[in-house]
Amino acid sequence: MKVLVTRRLPETVMGRLEKANEITELRVNPHDRTLTRDELEEGTAWCDILLSQLVDPVDAALMDCNSELKLIANYAVGYNNIDVPAATERGIPVTNTPGVLDDSTADLTWVLLMAVARRIVEADRYMRGGEYEGWAPTLLMGTDVHHKTLGIVGLGRIGFALAQRARGFDMRILYSDLELKPYAEEVGAEYVDMYTLLRQSDFVSLHPFYDKKSHHLIDTRELREMKRSAFLINVSRGPVVNEKALVKALKAGEIAGAALDVYEREPAMEPELAKMDNVVIVPHIASASLETRTAMGNIAVDNVLARCRGDALTTCLNPEAVG
Repeated sequence: MKVLVTRRLPETVMGRLEKANEITELRVNPHDRTLTRDELEEGTAWCDILLSQLVDPVDAALMDCNSELKLIANYAVGYNNIDVPAATERGIPVTNTPGVLDDSTADLTWVLLMAVARRIVEADRYMRGGEYEGWAPTLLMGTDVHHKTLGIVGLGRIGFALAQRARGFDMRILYSDLELKPYAEEVGAEYVDMYTLLRQSDFVSLHPFYDKKSHHLIDTRELREMKRSAFLINVSRGPVVNEKALVKALKAGEIAGAALDVYEREPAMEPELAKMDNVVIVPHIASASLETRTAMGNIAVDNVLARCRGDALTTCLNPEAVG
């Protein structure tokens, strides 16, 4: 089968694709950027299997460029970039890469939480700017993390991994979700409704599944429910937060700060965020370790090769589409 890879993957993963006998032709995006819509349509029309990235909008119109498309293998655990019902309707199986990025994402969440609480980015900039003239009692005072209350919105695999890390800091852990999670007891997490969580938490970390219901889950009202001393952390999907409302809340002092890995209109963000000392911003790198990105790629390749051979797919989101 012919395979299109919409962005070059880690080298060991590319090596598997390049050496696979099951792949008759392999086309890889030669640019260090996301494919344009025209390029994506042309490539999709050519290939049998599309190995897509989370930034590729794989909608019904794109699928209709190729009535013989055999698989959409998404290099991500999330799949809100893909119209899965449309794929199912067309008999196209869709796969993702779950289960291998939970710890790396939880690690990055913890890094962001600590960085914004202890003003690490500010302190680094202060030192690099040659401003440090000696120790002072009130120099760059931040906020303690230990013994504080962490609110986790969405206690899935990543939220649970974050709670495990929080236990080492003797934090009180609250969580809100669509349902009670039986494994919450393992980390001492207490279930509350989201507004109770917002009112009581010193740190609010967002980990919901992104869909229409969670779009702007955190908006003006929710930000006003938070403590003025609280911090918001988002590593889930950018549109979970109304970014304009967040900027207004930060400017008004309604919350103490924010740490973000994702943005509502990536790669763009609200420009004022870059000017705020109480905001830590990183470019969607939660799973960006060599080990994790390689593991993600290997799952995607496993699915690609399985489809080529006619074997069962390991992480199929719509098994009813498999013919």
